[in-house]
Amino acid sequence: MSNIFDEIGQDETIGKAIFKDKKPLDHRFLPEKLVHREEQIRQIAKYWIDALNEVTPSNVTLYGKTGTGKTAASKFAREQLLDAAMNKNVFVKVEYIRCTDYTTEYQVIAQLCQKLGRDVPNRGWTKGEIVNTFRDIFKTNAFGKKLILIVILDEIDILLDKDGDGILYTLTRTDNVSVLSISNFLDFKNLIKSRVTSSLNDKEIVFPPYGADQLSDILSERAELAFSDGVLNDDVIPLCSAMAAKEEGDARYALDLLKNAGELAFDEDSDKVTSEHVKEAKDRIEHNKVTEIIQTLPLQQQRVLEAILNLTKRDEEISSGKLYEEYKELSKKDAVTYRRIFDFINELELLGIISTNTISRGRGKGRTNIIKLQCNENLLETTLFSI
Repeated sequence: MSNIFDEIGQDETIGKAIFKDKKPLDHRFLPEKLVHREEQIRQIAKYWIDALNEVTPSNVTLYGKTGTGKTAASKFAREQLLDAAMNKNVFVKVEYIRCTDYTTEYQVIAQLCQKLGRDVPNRGWTKGEIVNTFRDIFKTNAFGKKLILIVILDEIDILLDKDGDGILYTLTRTDNVSVLSISNFLDFKNLIKSRVTSSLNDKEIVFPPYGADQLSDILSERAELAFSDGVLNDDVIPLCSAMAAKEEGDARYALDLLKNAGELAFDEDSDKVTSEHVKEAKDRIEHNKVTEIIQTLPLQQQRVLEAILNLTKRDEEISSGKLYEEYKELSKKDAVTYRRIFDFINELELLGIISTNTISRGRGKGRTNIIKLQCNENLLETTLFSI
């Protein structure tokens, strides 16, 4: 049998190629210019420039919803700083840590030690041993120069939620170390004790959602790198931009739409990417997103969703009280309390699977939360059934 990848490679040359290079459509791709984030990059640089004078920079926090360019801006500023430091012969390191990969203080410090040339175990040492080893790096280094370290902690909310604020306390109490935190939530400091907040003493930079016109500029730049000439219909980028603008200005979503639309056109052996491909891509992305979320929910939240689905199919108005009664029928003896149901409702609403609306029943009758599904009923039913 011939190599299957060789066969597929030959198939891809048949007909007109859609893609020149898919990498620019990945949200992790770092372009030569980051459009519509110049001001935020300049602000980061303003706080980091002290490192070029061997002074520890201020701590910085970037706020903004998913897909607003926080990670890209910090990485862009990192590359610029490292180039400038090399030209000035200053010893500066900028290390990026994604907190979904390293979820405890020990893991983060161990990873930093390894990046800085210290061989430490990923587990087994005491906290004191790993922290002392990390801090010792700044007292002696092979280069004989003062080391300035900037640590980028991406999605720091996850780390703080799982492991507390010890990592921020350790880093901010270490000489020559600066922290850039990236958070999706403006209130993330509620997870931090007052002593750590005081030690952090950070500068804040807010990343607003992209508008449709800004998203269009981003997609146009990436499309020029990614697609063959003339394959995109004129309405494709405006449609992707408009759809992503409705998703709170999420550039990742816009890029995913454009990439998936191109892949659908390629699968159909089409020589054009059309608006119909974009609409199909939206359905595909939503299907994958909702399915993945539902499959990873805790059992009790899945039962709450099943109860909402049952009431929706019966075309009943869903109040929290009616939902709890339906949920108890499904859960039998291991049902959680009525109060806990409110937590589940809030979490499901944050995920975009349901919506709630408080309505007044009139004088003396109080107010009621009405719950509605925000995802496709058939998709929800199929996913719950598969579980």
